[in-house]
Amino acid sequence: MQLLIVFIILLGFPALEIVVLFRLADSIGWWLLPWLILSAVAGWALIQEERLAMFARLFSSLQSGQPLGFAMLDSLRTLFAGVLLIFPGVISDVLAVILLLLPRTKVPHSPVRENSEEIIIEGEWQREDDPRLK
Repeated sequence: MQLLIVFIILLGFPALEIVVLFRLADSIGWWLLPWLILSAVAGWALIQEERLAMFARLFSSLQSGQPLGFAMLDSLRTLFAGVLLIFPGVISDVLAVILLLLPRTKVPHSPVRENSEEIIIEGEWQREDDPRLK
């Protein structure tokens, strides 16, 4: 059943794109063709730029001690938006713009301070011998 739903979605999205393209072409005319060409060129440029920026983002995450997953998610999101821009259609272009406008993921602060001072946690402790360990 789930495979059938996925199959219907995969076939329904291009069909919906074609219907929207024909309706827009009927109402706007030939102006739709430059939009499709420009969006495909913008998607290609976005993918090419992200290909280089991905390594810089990963290197920056490694140097700062941040998890690599956040950098990879940002790069993956941008690459997916580029692919959606290349795919001809208005709905995919809108989805790509929404993906690009989403705010970047916040990276959690690392416990190490930037001025590299030693972190001291004050408290009291008491050693208790465990007879099971003897």
